[in-house]
Amino acid sequence: MTIHLPRSCTSGATPWWRQLWVLVLAGGVLMGMALGARHVQGLFMLPIIAERGWTRETFAFAMAVQNLAWGLAQPFTGMLADRYGSWKVMAGGLALYAAGLYGMTQAHTSTALVWSAGLCLGVALSGTTFGVVYGALSRMTGAAQRSRALGLAGAVGGIAQFALVPGVQALLVSTGWVAALLLLAVAMAVLVPLALPFQDRGAAAAPDHRAPDAAAGQPLRAAVREAFGHSGFWLLNLGFLACGFQLAFIASHLPAYLLDRGMRAADGMAALAIIALANVAGVYLCGLLGGRHSKKYLLAGIYLARTAAMALFLLLPLSPATLYAFSAAMGLLWLGTVPLTNGILAQVFGVRYLATLFGFVFLGHQLGSFLGVWLGGLVFELTRSYDAVWYGAMALGIVAAALHSPIDDRQIVRSGLTAARP
Repeated sequence: MTIHLPRSCTSGATPWWRQLWVLVLAGGVLMGMALGARHVQGLFMLPIIAERGWTRETFAFAMAVQNLAWGLAQPFTGMLADRYGSWKVMAGGLALYAAGLYGMTQAHTSTALVWSAGLCLGVALSGTTFGVVYGALSRMTGAAQRSRALGLAGAVGGIAQFALVPGVQALLVSTGWVAALLLLAVAMAVLVPLALPFQDRGAAAAPDHRAPDAAAGQPLRAAVREAFGHSGFWLLNLGFLACGFQLAFIASHLPAYLLDRGMRAADGMAALAIIALANVAGVYLCGLLGGRHSKKYLLAGIYLARTAAMALFLLLPLSPATLYAFSAAMGLLWLGTVPLTNGILAQVFGVRYLATLFGFVFLGHQLGSFLGVWLGGLVFELTRSYDAVWYGAMALGIVAAALHSPIDDRQIVRSGLTAARP
């Protein structure tokens, strides 16, 4: 399938490094590495707490703070990207990511771990992942191709995540957790040039020549006030909270859960790798379907399917076969929610302040992530079991599906203009 560039991206003056295929690849790799380094943190938990003498709750709390810091920072990094350009925010986020990973190697107290793995990495993630990368891509692509472009970028990111899982596991075995974190820090610093194509300050004025963006002349404060007064905006927030709870709990605690059930460390690594690989197909498929079908009903279906997958995983006897089947199912449903949620925001409010608005919605996601990671560790320390957290994740999936159905996803009309529809 060919992605056709809008006129703003195909002028003779446009350098090759700002063409859409470069944006998709660069954004996908940058986002995939940032998410991948977070995705593998569950592999680091047991080696770190064994050497430092901490509990699972200590490590889980730092990861929970990371998710909360990510969510709290996302609206502000989105505003910075919308106002000053996405590439500057991405480059700064990568530099901060490298500093946070290095800080983890020097953390000898739980407070230092919270500062490095929690606050530092959380803020870094807000500048290197969905809100900023998808916001820039949405502004620099035409409305007709936007959903597919986001899906492709997510698929590229999924490949990067998949490659990182066995690579990090091999480093943990051969060099130890300190060297593995240091090498990840170097990788983040090396990625900084990938931010350069996203010089998008001038792209917001005309995202598609067929559908002018009504928000282009709207002040930021008015755009935020408009979104806050829209019921669908808050329903997306609440639904995304369930998404964050489910994914953060599984990514952080699944390897330890499997060890507790008598499986090997290699099984946990394989499960995370399968999730990342299946996510490649899942994100692309969701992006493709989002351009043809109702995004809110696709989101409701994803949450129900996740609940069913978790229920079967707990009900069936645990074996490599059931683990890998569960991982494949969850991977297909993993990050497909992000381009669909982003697409609803662009569909309703336009793309001018998309990074900012997605940042506020993503805050709900990260509140759920905070609870999923932290409660996973806390409940385990209190009960020596993760069962209650699994049940909570399934209940939230059902609630999220119900919340998405009544969302009014029609484009807002402003002064005779309509917001761009992807």
